[in-house]
Amino acid sequence: METTGRQVIFGVQELILNLTGLTGFFALKRRVIMPYRMIKSVLVDYFDAPQWMMRMPGTSISPLNIYEGSYKYRGEWYFLSYGGRVPLVIIELEGHKKYKYVIFQIDNPTKIASEIRVRLREL
Repeated sequence: METTGRQVIFGVQELILNLTGLTGFFALKRRVIMPYRMIKSVLVDYFDAPQWMMRMPGTSISPLNIYEGSYKYRGEWYFLSYGGRVPLVIIELEGHKKYKYVIFQIDNPTKIASEIRVRLREL
């Protein structure tokens, strides 16, 4: 499944968020790999990045609600990839080597979240 610059790949053991084109360029990252066993929860909701999030590395244009890349807030790492105030896929991870949350924009986020939950139930 792909939206402009973002593709979700359902692997056998992991979920991969693949970033292409300018999205990957501004995020300073091409992919985030999330083993299914580390996915604690998946939901679709709006997300307002805290004002004091530290960009490390990444790109943000706060007035336009555009965030791409790695951010740290209150000792936890977030990977954000979205532009605008739209429903996002929000994945909470447990035991991941870097991220606690991966939050991204994609076409039909409810369907993507549902497909992730199906994969989690199958494990």
